[in-house]
Amino acid sequence: MDTAALHFKLALLALSLLFLPSLQATYFQYCDTEANYVAKVSGIDISPNPVVRGKPATFNISASTGKAISGGKAVIDVYYFGVHIHQEIHPLCEETSCPIAVGNFVLSHNQVLPGFTPPGSYTLRMNLFGDGDSITCISFGFKIVLGTSGSSVSNI
Repeated sequence: MDTAALHFKLALLALSLLFLPSLQATYFQYCDTEANYVAKVSGIDISPNPVVRGKPATFNISASTGKAISGGKAVIDVYYFGVHIHQEIHPLCEETSCPIAVGNFVLSHNQVLPGFTPPGSYTLRMNLFGDGDSITCISFGFKIVLGTSGSSVSNI
């Protein structure tokens, strides 16, 4: 292999590594794998990822529904190393536009975690309800790190 080809491949590899964090998908699982939820989740985007304590974070959940949804609530439970530490309940129409028409939609939750939030691995469980029935229920992990005064993030 000639030197120019090797340099090109190394440059391409370095460039792809720069974009790797933005290509990482957040793994999720349904709370009940046997359930036939009205809304099917297709992906989760957390920004920034990892979450920096004391800074704004956005959780975007992409989903689709085969049935129109007029409203409901989102119940969000947070676990730290498997221990339930927090619960929030929000009107569904504050997290997405209502009514939700048949097709694709995005649920967006913004949060600023307090500066004293311990860094580490967390699990978020989100259960959406409409008319008393569960629309969907998922859980996924995310990390919280210490923020620094600059633009870099320190992983702990």
